[in-house]
Amino acid sequence: MLRSTVAATRLLRSSHSFRHPAAKPSRSAWPGNVSPCRFESTVAVREEVDAVPPGPQHAVISTFDLFSIGVGPSSSHTVGPMRAGRIFITDLQELGLLEKVKTVKITLYGSLAATGKGHHTPQAILLGLEGSDPETIDTGTIPSRYATIQENKTLLLGGQHMITYDMDRDMLWRFDQVLKTHPNGMRFSVFDESGDLLATNEYFSVGGGFVVNEKTKVDENLFYKGVDKSAVHGARLHQSHISEPGDAERAGGASGPPYPFTTGESLLALTRKHNMTIAQIVFDNEMSFGLSEDDIHDKLMRIWMVMDDCIRSGVGTAETTLPGRLGLRRRAPMLYRRLMRGFYPGLASPHVPSIDAPQQPMSAGSIEGPAEEGRASTIASPSEGKRRSSKKSVARVVGAFDHPMLPMPPRKTVIPAMDFLSCYAIAVNEVNAGGGRIVTSPTNGAAGVIPAVLKYIVEFVSDDPEKNIQTFLLTAAAVGMLFKRGSTISAAEGGCQAEVGVACSMAAAGFAACMGATPETVLQAAEIGIEHNLGLTCDPIDGLVQVPCIERNSLGAVKAITAAQLSMASDGVYSVTLDEAIEAMRVTAADMSVKYKETSLSGLAGDHCKDSTDCAGLLIDSSFVYLIRCSVRLYCDFESIIVVVERPSF
Repeated sequence: MLRSTVAATRLLRSSHSFRHPAAKPSRSAWPGNVSPCRFESTVAVREEVDAVPPGPQHAVISTFDLFSIGVGPSSSHTVGPMRAGRIFITDLQELGLLEKVKTVKITLYGSLAATGKGHHTPQAILLGLEGSDPETIDTGTIPSRYATIQENKTLLLGGQHMITYDMDRDMLWRFDQVLKTHPNGMRFSVFDESGDLLATNEYFSVGGGFVVNEKTKVDENLFYKGVDKSAVHGARLHQSHISEPGDAERAGGASGPPYPFTTGESLLALTRKHNMTIAQIVFDNEMSFGLSEDDIHDKLMRIWMVMDDCIRSGVGTAETTLPGRLGLRRRAPMLYRRLMRGFYPGLASPHVPSIDAPQQPMSAGSIEGPAEEGRASTIASPSEGKRRSSKKSVARVVGAFDHPMLPMPPRKTVIPAMDFLSCYAIAVNEVNAGGGRIVTSPTNGAAGVIPAVLKYIVEFVSDDPEKNIQTFLLTAAAVGMLFKRGSTISAAEGGCQAEVGVACSMAAAGFAACMGATPETVLQAAEIGIEHNLGLTCDPIDGLVQVPCIERNSLGAVKAITAAQLSMASDGVYSVTLDEAIEAMRVTAADMSVKYKETSLSGLAGDHCKDSTDCAGLLIDSSFVYLIRCSVRLYCDFESIIVVVERPSF
């Protein structure tokens, strides 16, 4: 995403005039009785953007844009808004306007307003305006910093300019309006001491932490996440649809990626023509972005280290519940302890690799088990086994014994690898739900699928972890690029099929690639992964990335491995291609009701609210009117959502 410079009111360019609801709003249009503003402010786009000629666009973006390090709980509602806030402040600093700012007004639209509170959108934007970045911010300081802003009613813009900021007055929630570009819209406006508008801009968080605005929306390959564009390699600012290395040069001397692809079919054609794997294609494209082989290796291993640390944090935490009004209990620590203690029959076998004692050393690091008193080994001794068995209660069989169809006695399945897989996915998403350090893969809501499958490979399959990690991430990234180009990775646009569905598809492709499958089989694994997630809705209860999101990641990880195994067993026989499945997902997303697109309007989120009293409480506490049980009537078209609320009697 090329950053558009926020122009001062004196920098008028009629060709890029900014859209606003009214030319001259009245004094009452803004809370707090702010003076009328001049809405002639425009978006002035740098000249190099205007120089980019129109033409066919490829799907190639950087792997390190698709997999980026951030904070939970949402890539579109937390990471993206934080980046937008920092971009806006950076622009103000460059224009010399920061010291003139007296007031900041923030307006959230559509899905950002509907579920933003549960997704920590206010915290993200305000800390972004203070100059924080999602990759480097200390996640442990977020709650205290946000509380300080609320209590003191002050905001330190860019970490240097203190202004008065009142959440109730200066942040507007327009859940009843969706801007044309994307459902996750936000507008930042700053005013001087006399109440005159200094600068304004709209940003759209389009999923995966990517931020765009009115100008850059026309070119998806400009949707990268950098804040300081001067530090971005020229090849990432421009692109061209070329087929051979070195065939074309862009204006300004920046060359495009050597192996551009638009679809799965064109990607397969490249692998056949050049006798390369998908991972090799993506690797060479990364080098065209100014990265050396060592840079790519280090960045991939850094991503894996954060994923692995996230699993360690999730299974080793001492916290028992997740934040939020649901009071959801953390399950990953308990599941992990049971697995490591040999809780299930057969798990005390020396043939089962331990999470803190891998079969081979790894330079990428391996997570350790949670510290517990008295646990010297993950393999139970015979005496310990006897003590446990003597304390076990007899399982209760439910059913009549005098019936011709006798009941089945309770038993536990012995699938240790799959149990670990589920535990890993749940651990990551519980860290995400708690606002911890996370890797968007490709989003935060689906951040558990890819780390869980990759950890499964490292612990249970791989004999060369580093090679597998790089192959997996590069292959998965290629599939993610295809989805981003051909459909969406935003739940606000496509429901959960765009998040867990896409992550499942990416993980299936990565798993198949690590098993040595052909590129055609790899893409077929990706197709199976998304095919059986089509139509998956995003209906988080209470607007939190917890239920059903956490368990859904666990099932997505299991589906991914199953999809890869099915593709490898099919011997090239299939009926639907990945491109067809991506198009089907796009059409399904377009047809899906807005109630199932990260608005918490219906589905599980609606059914969870059982009576008027509960709904009234949620309505008051969350300041939203997105609850179906409050007799919400929803009318929507392609550009706007009108919500009419009939308050229940209470």
